[in-house]
Amino acid sequence: MNYKSLAEEILRLVGGESNIASLVHCATRLRFTLKDEKKANTAKLKQTRGIMGVVSSGGQYQVIIGSDVSHVFKEIMGMTKLENSNDGEEKDNRKIADKVIDTISGIFTPVLPAITAAGMLKAVLAILITTKLITNDSQTYQVLNFMADAGFYFLPILLANSAAKKFKVNSYMAMMIGGMLLHPTFTGMITAAKEAGTGIAVFGMNIPLASYGSSVIPIILSVWLMSYVEPFADKVSPKAVKFFLKPLITAMVVGIATLVVVGPLGYIISDKVAVAIGAIEARASWLVPTIIGALSPLLVMTGTHYGIIPIGINNIMTLGYDTFVGPGMMVSNVAQGGAAIAISLKTKDSEFKQLASTAGITGLCGITEPALYGVNLKTKIGLYASIIGGGIGGLFFGIFGVARYATGFSRTINITSLYRWRFNV
Repeated sequence: MNYKSLAEEILRLVGGESNIASLVHCATRLRFTLKDEKKANTAKLKQTRGIMGVVSSGGQYQVIIGSDVSHVFKEIMGMTKLENSNDGEEKDNRKIADKVIDTISGIFTPVLPAITAAGMLKAVLAILITTKLITNDSQTYQVLNFMADAGFYFLPILLANSAAKKFKVNSYMAMMIGGMLLHPTFTGMITAAKEAGTGIAVFGMNIPLASYGSSVIPIILSVWLMSYVEPFADKVSPKAVKFFLKPLITAMVVGIATLVVVGPLGYIISDKVAVAIGAIEARASWLVPTIIGALSPLLVMTGTHYGIIPIGINNIMTLGYDTFVGPGMMVSNVAQGGAAIAISLKTKDSEFKQLASTAGITGLCGITEPALYGVNLKTKIGLYASIIGGGIGGLFFGIFGVARYATGFSRTINITSLYRWRFNV
């Protein structure tokens, strides 16, 4: 594939650089936020060699490339100035729901490689322990373990960077706020205050004794607050001293507000979500995995599956496991891949047989777009089979309490390392 040529064609058909407000990519898709989607030539994009499909959903214009998406993304970013663009003054007429989905996707999509790497390191550790190649008291285990934990523990800093780009604030200032939540002195003060039964205060304002390692919601709320404080600091700072006064005001106001109000609020929200999920799990553990297992192909088709990923991440960070998102998505991926492989065994068309078998194996490895768009949607029966199979798999996982204990691609090879039974059956 000629990545440069494809990138030029995509750039032209979406309406040019001037029509792009922002661009990120996930494992298989270029996710554009376009100023005017009417300027994009969707029909020609779908017919372009190297493009599997085009979806407009959740406020994003998504061009499906497949596993080569990062190469095409790099070419587009190299021939444009999108990273340095500032479209904050552009009027946004999208629906609130579209804005929310776009924001969530834009914040979490860039950090997925890091937390996936962390999850896969955990999977490798589990395999090494199971096969008795290392022991959990060896230095090798300890080194690999803290390497993996770094991706989770410092998640607030990773999210601060991507949230800053989405909310159009200084990313380094945002990461500084994330660093405040994780600073050893602050965490030590919390531990000491809890042990002594005392509190922590700044300028007489009480700081709740909450821990933010591996947290998700607090830093997003903090960076959102920064998107209002930073422009205000810019406005009130005299030009002669703006260079140091603007960041000072931003750091002081957002930092203190984060420790006193915003961070604890995010912590409470995360905890309440976990409690609600625990209540659902206690009464109908089968329900959500069944729904996600069955409907994941439709979520992938609309590109909104990234909107529910934060729920799974929050579950792991607050409960220590996820019985909702990960298990449902994993069985759906297996069903997608299995349907494509079954079609490859039945078809008489040699070229389609090769496509279906390759797409099926890719689906079992966690990337389902080739199977979904290249095989199952074309045959219809493959899509119906994957929906039914995913639903049955989700029901089985839900009934028997299968949980995911680390974040990684939802693929077949992860079942013994990232997933395990939570209940004795």
